[in-house]
Amino acid sequence: MPLTSTHEFHGFREDSHIGGIIAAGRGAVLPRMPVWGLADALRRLPGDELELTLRSKLIPVVSLPGLKLFIACGEAALAMARHDGLTLIGTGEPADFIAAARRVHGPRLLQRAVSGLSRGTPEFSARRRLTGPQALGLAAILAVAALGALLLPLDVSWLLASLLAGLFFLSVIALRLLALLPPLRKPPRQHAPLSDTELPVYSILVPLFRETSVLDQLLNALTSLNYPPDKLDIKLILEETDIAMQRAVAALRLPPQFDVIVVPAGKPQTKPRALNYALNFARGTLLTIYDAEDVPEPMQLRQAAIAFAGLPPDVVCLQAQLVFYNPDENWLARQFTIEYATLFGLILPALAAHNLPLPLGGTSNHFRADALRQAGAWDPHNVTEDADLGLRLARLGFGTATFESRTFEEANVKLGNWMRQRARWLKGFFATWLVHMRDPPRLWKDLGPAGFWAAQAITLGVFLSALLHPLCLVATVAIAILMPPSGGQAPLLLIACGGLNLLIFVAGYAVTMIAGHRALARLGIVGWWLPLVTMPVYWLLMSAAAWAALWQFIVAPFHWNKTEHGLSFVQRSKGTRPVRVSPEREINPYTD
Repeated sequence: MPLTSTHEFHGFREDSHIGGIIAAGRGAVLPRMPVWGLADALRRLPGDELELTLRSKLIPVVSLPGLKLFIACGEAALAMARHDGLTLIGTGEPADFIAAARRVHGPRLLQRAVSGLSRGTPEFSARRRLTGPQALGLAAILAVAALGALLLPLDVSWLLASLLAGLFFLSVIALRLLALLPPLRKPPRQHAPLSDTELPVYSILVPLFRETSVLDQLLNALTSLNYPPDKLDIKLILEETDIAMQRAVAALRLPPQFDVIVVPAGKPQTKPRALNYALNFARGTLLTIYDAEDVPEPMQLRQAAIAFAGLPPDVVCLQAQLVFYNPDENWLARQFTIEYATLFGLILPALAAHNLPLPLGGTSNHFRADALRQAGAWDPHNVTEDADLGLRLARLGFGTATFESRTFEEANVKLGNWMRQRARWLKGFFATWLVHMRDPPRLWKDLGPAGFWAAQAITLGVFLSALLHPLCLVATVAIAILMPPSGGQAPLLLIACGGLNLLIFVAGYAVTMIAGHRALARLGIVGWWLPLVTMPVYWLLMSAAAWAALWQFIVAPFHWNKTEHGLSFVQRSKGTRPVRVSPEREINPYTD
């Protein structure tokens, strides 16, 4: 249910006092409630009203027939009370409300954040790595592979292995081919612009962990969003153990649309766990996520709200395009830029145009908040929670689309940092595949044949193609070396194996480079011939990350490899200064 006004949640409207906030006793000054007073009121709250109270910051303290009295915490809550003519007996600070809620209901909210999905729909949770049938199937595959290697002739073994590995390479190649084809249908007609009064309340969740180096840049970007401040609900989400981040945020004077939420310590300490915890407090009808280093285009929220207004209700997610503000910093940043340009500029729009499931990016995905809650939100046990959520939305019958708005991020410029990030992503793709392949017939039924194929390609296909790439490359070179000199007779199977591998490599390189060139052109980047032709070296780095991901999946499946931000020279050279934001001032990161 959209959060538009308080009476929709609490079932009460003071018709005799419409138009203003009424204190208990005319002329009385509303007392300011301390944290302990708010905590006591929340402790007495009926369980069925907790969720709505957390989102509205309006605490019903007296509930009698014909009489309901509230405490309002913050300007947004006061505005709701004023709109509905509710009777108030006190007010409170938003920060005190959040602290009181954490004191009273923190363990319950944290338990819901960690176990809500695994308890509600355990078939969609990565908390359990392998089911019994999956473990047996994996053991059978390994046993058959070992027996085949021992009993079959070498050329036969190589041919069979090449055929199986080729399926995964071809699935990824097919994704890029699909992205190069013209779309099946025209994009939907744009909805008319919405006035400020028509715009819905928009929640922004921003998880922060050891991100002091980019905090100023982030706040500049968030305060530059072109959206009515009274309809913004921005949550800066901090970890209880991250004292440095808490101190850095406490030193800032934030506008009223900001809340700071401290997530209680616990395991697994992952981004999706933090998002789930903060979701309890989000009051927006629409909701999006930004990472610490993000600089979204100022009009992005308006564009998303307009797009949602023109789309069917079953389209519940919109993915913006992620690009980098330091694309040309070094060779690694250029490779990362090509990869992102292809994924967000070509592949995801093509999947959306063909009604296929999308592996969402970890940021700048915009949701209808009710549908997100209905789908179970994020899986705290999946370290690629975005891709998993994209598949889950598709399986539940929800639609996802892309839209033309960009969010600028920091491309990784340090190899070790990139390796940790990529290993986490690939580990998550494998975990996501295992989750959704627990019942293959049901997955086929949920997604259809084309969707089933897409799910395989964007999860297991990506993971195994990275994992097997160096092995297949070595096998191809070995076959070429083992070929007899000119005039000799080579085994037919060996020739077939070498030819198949070579064909797949050439096709893969060609299609990927063509897609990369086209994606770069869409961003206005030309002349990157050296980065394009050296992409195979980047793939070998991804293979190293894939093997690290496999090892981590075995020994530490829920460990979140932290990506360090603020390493870019481009970001550091901007000379951002400490921010002291006031409601009257907006800071533009491009001009200030």
